[in-house]
Amino acid sequence: MPGPDGTGLPGRLVVEDWDALTFRVNRVAYRSEEIFQAERDRIWARTWLYLGHETEVATPNDFKTRTLGGRPLIFCRDTGGTVRAFLNSCPHRGTILCREREGSSKLFQCFYHAWTFRNNGDVAAIPGKDAYEAAGEGFLDSMRLRTVPRLEIHEGFVFVAFDPGVPPLLDYLGDAADYMTMISEQHAAGMEVLPGTQLYGVRGNWKLGVENAMDGYHFAPTHNTFVGYLRETGFAVTDDDQYAYNLGNGHGLLVLTGHGGRISMLWEPRFGEDEKARTGAHRAEMDRRLGPERARYVADESHILFVFPNLLLFDLEGLSIRQLEPVSAGHTDVRAWQLAPRGEDADTRALRMKTMVSFVGPGGLATPDDIEAYEAVQRGIEATAADARAGTDFSDMSRGMIDEVKGVQGRSIDEGAMRGFWRRWVDVLGADGGLEVTGPRPESFLEGRNVR
Repeated sequence: MPGPDGTGLPGRLVVEDWDALTFRVNRVAYRSEEIFQAERDRIWARTWLYLGHETEVATPNDFKTRTLGGRPLIFCRDTGGTVRAFLNSCPHRGTILCREREGSSKLFQCFYHAWTFRNNGDVAAIPGKDAYEAAGEGFLDSMRLRTVPRLEIHEGFVFVAFDPGVPPLLDYLGDAADYMTMISEQHAAGMEVLPGTQLYGVRGNWKLGVENAMDGYHFAPTHNTFVGYLRETGFAVTDDDQYAYNLGNGHGLLVLTGHGGRISMLWEPRFGEDEKARTGAHRAEMDRRLGPERARYVADESHILFVFPNLLLFDLEGLSIRQLEPVSAGHTDVRAWQLAPRGEDADTRALRMKTMVSFVGPGGLATPDDIEAYEAVQRGIEATAADARAGTDFSDMSRGMIDEVKGVQGRSIDEGAMRGFWRRWVDVLGADGGLEVTGPRPESFLEGRNVR
């Protein structure tokens, strides 16, 4: 049924009331296939998307295949060493060209008619090429692999865009860019993605995954088993002095200092005495290389960074990269990789892997809790779908609005980062009447901070 703007989108998707200090999201945003398709068309097709890390294709001829916004892609490093992204579709008749998940090859050959392409996109061979000779050399040029219109790299993180008119990547990332730089500064040798991908499906809308990551409020009640484990090992868990930041363009950040240590940078008892000595030596090196203040921001704080719309960086005990791939309104695929220092010693690497999979891995003490919460919301919002009572089919995200009025930095256990995401979402979606604001908004929302 068409909505007020004639697009099939309902009005009043986000309702901000500054007189009542309430912020509500219409639950149809999680259920509607019409909204899901509008997101594909207006968000995923028109903005920067995280594709992968350049160390995943570390040597010439390496390749990966993955899907972004429903579009199959080839992510590769060509024979000359250039990182590239192609549409995984044969220019001849549209067949999926590369059917392997990963590998190393100078050529991609279509199984249907055996058209073959070099990994820089050039046509290498066409069976029965003489049948095309009358078309001239221009024909071969017209049959090159189709590149993704835009590709840029920041600190090893590779982003692509299907819209050639997007702004430069660094302009889009804004303050989020420096938090990605902070990751690269953790170790002098740099960082690399470790082999292997954690891939799992969630029966829930992709935006619930963003909310969960930007929601420090749920940590203690939902992850009470992990919190109890930390306390038993001697770590004092606290939510004090932990904050949320809106970084512009829908990007968000949680700064966490009381939820656990950080391998090689901030020791805690469960890491053991050997790691305590290694951590002390590495922190001294960081102070010399970065200066004490910058080293403190890089090492002593845990960060959860969201880059709109599909990248989550869990920079906690170790570092996990998560990529969201919406499949339908009620289903999301999640891909995750571990990012670790190059050349790390074997003992620290083993500790890092053990610690990371025990918390943020799909079988750890946190992620199964989060998935159950994510899916329970998706199931639960069906109960209010047909309820016409005012406000019943809306989710509340008002916690901490008074701090925005006062100009006080929001806490991680409030919902300010989620509000920043939803304001950007409804703006980019472009539904007429999608945002309803009552009362005077604060003159400005606090965004970012100086960590340089």
